[in-house]
Amino acid sequence: SCQTKILKEQQQQEEEEEQQALSVLETPVSGPSRTGRAVNLARLLHHECTELLRLYKNRETFLLDHTPDGSRIVSPSPPEEEPSAERQVQLLHSALRQCLGLLHCVIQKEEEEWGKLEEDYESMKKNVRVRLEDLLYTTKNLVEDEDGTLEVTPDHQCTEEVDGAGGVFGLKMWIYRVLVELAHWSHHAVQTLHVLHKQTQGVEEAV
Repeated sequence: SCQTKILKEQQQQEEEEEQQALSVLETPVSGPSRTGRAVNLARLLHHECTELLRLYKNRETFLLDHTPDGSRIVSPSPPEEEPSAERQVQLLHSALRQCLGLLHCVIQKEEEEWGKLEEDYESMKKNVRVRLEDLLYTTKNLVEDEDGTLEVTPDHQCTEEVDGAGGVFGLKMWIYRVLVELAHWSHHAVQTLHVLHKQTQGVEEAV
């Protein structure tokens, strides 16, 4: 139908725009603007993580009555006393790797349990995964240590224990907690990278 054709054209245009955006992000830039680009990428990721969480809550209405505890799933190295901006970004990088591993696990578990879900939700999951991978490469390039040991692969093994003993309900609650983690750490990424950007630029800017 005409409507289907329009939707396909819109989807194709969005994909082309995304590819253009990614090619810009992958273009090597020297100097302080690299940090500015990293902040913008983190902001975009945070927006998409927040949107993914909203889509999930709209679908799983039981969440209105069940709020998970506030404990963190992702736990980077123990906090250090006054770490440098570069060290904070390295710790952030570690947390983002764990987030990517958890997201991979969510994708796997959902497909095993329910197959493909709503198109907008599936599309946003893909966007978040791609953006998170981009941000990992970006943070690696910003603060690569002397040993060159910063990894960009997912730091989480998708084991059977992740959903606990709560069956489908337990799995849904675990997925919700993962999406909350993604929103939390993407916001933390904006703040952490902005500190590095300010130091690099030597100017005050509002987040």
